[in-house]
Amino acid sequence: MNTATETAVWFFSGDLLFASRIQAAAERAGCAFSLLGKWPESWDVDPGWIIVDLATRSGGAEAIYQSAKDLATDAQTIAYGPHVQPARLSKARQLGFDLVLTRGQFDAALPSLFTAS
Repeated sequence: MNTATETAVWFFSGDLLFASRIQAAAERAGCAFSLLGKWPESWDVDPGWIIVDLATRSGGAEAIYQSAKDLATDAQTIAYGPHVQPARLSKARQLGFDLVLTRGQFDAALPSLFTAS
């Protein structure tokens, strides 16, 4: 874990195309970016945002959320998913994610998401 002021965006997803959009937004905001499939064993830059794509990682959302709350307490947790899968969105809200959005809402917020900390 890092004590520097640099921060990272961690994106848990299997969607490589959308990952490039998130990476571009993170880098414009001066943040490091990591596309992850599971919680990392170690890291150099602490996450400021932990984002879970419920369409591709809903099965791991609970474990990722718990790890975030235990190991990255300052990070904002965000879950997003298709509006046609309301049960996944509801479960993310119940878990306690800081922000739960549909994919359209997340996409609309993306240009300024990492600059509004």
